[in-house]
Amino acid sequence: MVLEGNPEVGSPRTSDLRHPGNQGSCDLSPPGEDAQPGEEPIKYGELISTPLVSKALSNRGQHSISYTLSRSHSVIVEYTHDSDTDMFQIGRSTENMIDFVVTDTSPGGGAAEGPSAQSTISRYACRILCDRRPPYTARIYAAGFDASSNIFLGERAAKWRTPDGLMDGLTTNGVLVMHPAGGFSEDSAPGVWREISVCGNVYTLRDSRSAQQRGKLVENESNVLQDGSLIDLCGATLLWRTPAGLLRAPTLKQLEAQRQEANAARPQCPVGLSTLAFPSPARGRTAPDKQQPWVYVRCGHVHGYHGWGCRRERGPQERECPLCRLVGPYVPLWLGQEAGLCLDPGPPSHAFAPCGHVCSEKTARYWAQTPLPHGTHAFHAACPFCGAWLTGEHGCVRLIFQGPLD
Repeated sequence: MVLEGNPEVGSPRTSDLRHPGNQGSCDLSPPGEDAQPGEEPIKYGELISTPLVSKALSNRGQHSISYTLSRSHSVIVEYTHDSDTDMFQIGRSTENMIDFVVTDTSPGGGAAEGPSAQSTISRYACRILCDRRPPYTARIYAAGFDASSNIFLGERAAKWRTPDGLMDGLTTNGVLVMHPAGGFSEDSAPGVWREISVCGNVYTLRDSRSAQQRGKLVENESNVLQDGSLIDLCGATLLWRTPAGLLRAPTLKQLEAQRQEANAARPQCPVGLSTLAFPSPARGRTAPDKQQPWVYVRCGHVHGYHGWGCRRERGPQERECPLCRLVGPYVPLWLGQEAGLCLDPGPPSHAFAPCGHVCSEKTARYWAQTPLPHGTHAFHAACPFCGAWLTGEHGCVRLIFQGPLD
């Protein structure tokens, strides 16, 4: 229901500032200077409330979306209870109405740190509505309801009236979604990034992240989340996996079996001839141990750690591979341990450059080809395990191990 121009809901309310003597007045006169009987009350002026003060907004049991068109004109859309769906909210706010709290991630996998690192993620970024009946369809909408069950789109936010007379809009930094082509499987390919509106409609991207002019409506696409859909909140990118998709994903037991199988092959450093082994995930990603495999990310040759071949004029991590003489980053290898990010249960044969996270070939190539939103209008592929921006021609490299000489 759209409430527009209703004096009970959307119209400005006034509170007169009158001289004492008028019932319900606000006393602004000096002490002791009360009005005498029979005198006309003096009107000093009026305090005018904002146009968003309404019954709909003050009722915490009533969800509503407020579209501020100007300082004197707002449209309030009230939402009714739906017993057939469940709603989950996502944002950086830690209030109770947020089900999943997300923080900004910086390249390298950590949260953005420091007082100057102001978050670009909205406190109430988006909401997902899931059908309670099979096939349990999940739909995403921009913006989430606050503690008062309201969504506010300010005067500067992009908003418009749809052809059927209803209102729709976009949040400041937007909620972007990308559905992979071919599902999230061995045959997946990156899709096209779109923007989702407050009402769940799909639009092409704006010229910049916070531009006031919306993109074009994409009528043949929907806000239904698919297995492998990416949700970008301008500071953090989330991956949606369905229960059916997760059944096809490798399990933690499979990843551990792959680690043990790789170590059982007894790979060796081709120069130091020491046996290499991937550390147990229980140890965590701490300082590399003595058996940690290292890789030259330009060529893929795997070695044990050594101190030769440094090219300090090109940076502390730049080393010359003793086998092929290519110069590039030299980093420790870490097995990617988040099974939900993997497209298939293939062997750990490829590493992302330059971070050194290891996964299957198809998983590595998919993420290396997937541009993730960065800043106001840029896109850059990143490691799904740590968020580091990928470098090099392909963003990943095939690992070349040397087996035992015996």
